[in-house]
Amino acid sequence: MSTGENLTTTPISTDILRGALDLEHTARGVLPHRLPAWARAQNTDPQLAMAEAQPSGVRLAFRTQATTVELDTLPTKRSYVGAPPRPDGVYDLLVDGRLTARSSVAGGNVLTIDMTAGTAEQRPGPPGTLRFGDLPEGPKDIEIWLPHNETTELIALRTDAPVEPVPDRGRAVWLHHGSSISHGSDAASPTTTWPAHAASLGGVDLINLGFGGSALLDPFTARTMRDTPADLISLKLGINLVNADLMRLRAFAPAVHGFLDTIREGHPTTPLLVVSAPYCPIHEDTPGPSAPDFSRIGDGQLRFLATGDPAERASGKLTLNVIRDELARVVRQRAAEDPNLHYLDGRELYGEADYAELPLPDELHPDAPTHLRMGERFAKLAFTPTCLNPAI
Repeated sequence: MSTGENLTTTPISTDILRGALDLEHTARGVLPHRLPAWARAQNTDPQLAMAEAQPSGVRLAFRTQATTVELDTLPTKRSYVGAPPRPDGVYDLLVDGRLTARSSVAGGNVLTIDMTAGTAEQRPGPPGTLRFGDLPEGPKDIEIWLPHNETTELIALRTDAPVEPVPDRGRAVWLHHGSSISHGSDAASPTTTWPAHAASLGGVDLINLGFGGSALLDPFTARTMRDTPADLISLKLGINLVNADLMRLRAFAPAVHGFLDTIREGHPTTPLLVVSAPYCPIHEDTPGPSAPDFSRIGDGQLRFLATGDPAERASGKLTLNVIRDELARVVRQRAAEDPNLHYLDGRELYGEADYAELPLPDELHPDAPTHLRMGERFAKLAFTPTCLNPAI
């Protein structure tokens, strides 16, 4: 797939890959994962399996004098029955920290999902080549951020000059876990998801464990976070627990305590921020589960609605306001003996006034401008001397 120029192939390894916790070797190349193999073995949920293999926050990072870079990849794209086609995933190229180019890879596998029937079928397709040319002369740091919402098998990296790992710049590592909003939902590109944007503004290196539909207090996720080196940790909880209707109030607080206990086994004093859900009108006071609303699919709009009954709160069903109150209580209780534990109400990132200005297009997920707003607010609120980043 090379253009025929005098390009050198560099093996893709963990030395030049950031944001991934594991590399699976495939018949063609390598597949980045955001959960280690042992954690994946404990998972039985196809949604999480798909989400953790989508490389949100994962990027190739290397130093080189190359002016041409080629990357062969095999993407797996998603298609939803009855919904308009999704755009191809976006790759962002950064040169010395500045966004320089964006591109996509056509072709690839296609995973067709029928949300009504709960089925999925994959059709194989060909790999493609990403090419960035006319890069600046001289030594430079290159980052290629992989599509946040498209599984991406890496086949070959070629350049017209040698490649070496980026030297340690002394940046703090921020480890974050959250839902599809943290995963990137409808962000414009991988560097403009709200966590990636916040990390850029805060001058930190991101490890994003935002898993679409899967911020569900899984113990293997807590153990993964426990075992991952980090200088700053955040945990955003709420929306998936409601829209999956996974547990009741009786189980919720002990599960949060257990999740935090596990993280603290490996990070006893690391600044840790618990974040509740941003504003989401359909689930503020109405329990889940969420369900797709196909009533406007003919106009190309897929929306979601809450199918629970507000009266069910009395029997312990969770809503976003119930979860916010309980998270605030748990953090307040634990912070008496854990001064490095903090709480942030997610409505400070996106609240009722923001919804009036920038409504959620499908009633669950923020659009691209909202991701940028949330990232800016998180950087201002969280990367401070009293909260996550003691270096600022």
